[in-house]
Amino acid sequence: MAVENVMKLIKEKNVEFVDFRFISLLGQAHHITLPATEVDEETFVNGVAFDGSSLPGFRGIEESDMVMMPDPESAYMDPFTAHPTLIVMSDIYTPDGQRYERDPRSIAQKAEEYMQKSGVGTAAFFAPESEFFIFDDVRYESTMNSSSFSVDSEEAAWNSNRKEEGGNLGFKVRVKGGYVPVAPTDTQQDIRSEMVRLMQESGLRVERHHHEVATAGQAEINFRFDTLTKTADNLMKYKYIIHNVARQYGKVATFMPKPLFGDNGSGMHVHQSIFNEGEPLFYEKGGYGNLSQMALYYIGGILHHAPALLAITNPSTNSFKRLVPGYEAPVNLVFSKGNRSAAVRIPVAAVTPKGCRIEFRTPDSTANPYLAFAAMLLAGLDGIKRKIDPTALGYGPFDKNIYELSDEEKKEIRSVPGTLDEALDALEADCDFLTESGVFSKDFIDNYVALKRSEAKAVAIRVHPHEYSLYFDC
Repeated sequence: MAVENVMKLIKEKNVEFVDFRFISLLGQAHHITLPATEVDEETFVNGVAFDGSSLPGFRGIEESDMVMMPDPESAYMDPFTAHPTLIVMSDIYTPDGQRYERDPRSIAQKAEEYMQKSGVGTAAFFAPESEFFIFDDVRYESTMNSSSFSVDSEEAAWNSNRKEEGGNLGFKVRVKGGYVPVAPTDTQQDIRSEMVRLMQESGLRVERHHHEVATAGQAEINFRFDTLTKTADNLMKYKYIIHNVARQYGKVATFMPKPLFGDNGSGMHVHQSIFNEGEPLFYEKGGYGNLSQMALYYIGGILHHAPALLAITNPSTNSFKRLVPGYEAPVNLVFSKGNRSAAVRIPVAAVTPKGCRIEFRTPDSTANPYLAFAAMLLAGLDGIKRKIDPTALGYGPFDKNIYELSDEEKKEIRSVPGTLDEALDALEADCDFLTESGVFSKDFIDNYVALKRSEAKAVAIRVHPHEYSLYFDC
């Protein structure tokens, strides 16, 4: 959408406010809202000023002035505001007109530009499957003398004996028993349908929605693939709509990877492929999973760099509570067709040449999508560039259920890091594939690692309630 079309839209929709948004290092959207009467074509040339020093890891107070440069292609109407409001995503620039090297959206764009300049292809497509929970209630605290959390859901298995107004009518979702049941077990059909309706109104092409495996309201909505930066924009839109529809229904949605102990967590399985002038480069009839050699090299890059990648694709301490065996978590660094216990899966059901793709199943939605998609693309491109053969390196193909292997057989399989600190160690040791292209700077990596280590330390030094169960009466 050209700038003139945005101005026309403002008039056609009687827009009263324009909401300019940017993305922080942690993957959260922030915004500054201008009356529509203060927005003209010059706004898209000169940008919107803001203070970058108030965001973690972003900018020092001595150099805090930053500029949002709006992207007219990203404009859509906010479906929640009382006053007609147009949302526009923005890139971040310094006051002297330079792209800010810590701006996640600019990093995503640079990754796409690097791929095109490398001659590998003209477009990289991404499609995340971002799972989430819808709870009725959440409470938590972490203070000097108290640490606790509590969530609740009318669907939860633990509420089968709860007294409820009008009587407990049963049909609770069993632990690991929530995959695509119909009503009355699935109580969230209407709320998910409303989310989908607003996503469609906001420009997303939604393919399906359903209840997921875990008890207590786990869900998934799938939207159509697009190019890297556009998909990251779409995921931010997706999360915004899910959070706010849940709020309208008196509920709360979370993308936290492991909010419940003892049941499946929420992942963000990321489907990826590369095209050249409309032709799919990952397809080759007769190859393993109908994959081309290029696709296998791409997989090799993903699996080879996976320990470092996880510092960006799984960037929370809670991420690694999901990545444990037994809960459909892809902890094994192997590839396979149709096998959900592998870190990289090759979808084979109802796949056409243009739909041929690889699926990296390890990431979760605490990731900043702009950084995560860029890092995955660079890892895959490094695999193509260096011809990293996943089969020669022992990454598969592996078509068995890995969870049922003997301990001796499992010794031959590499696993993901066990903690955020381990993943950060791996990133420090293996970041050349991110920096040598100029997409990520060394300053960005150092700053990012320091920020994430501070999070890991904050969790590590706090007293955990389960420690009282183990040690209080010693």
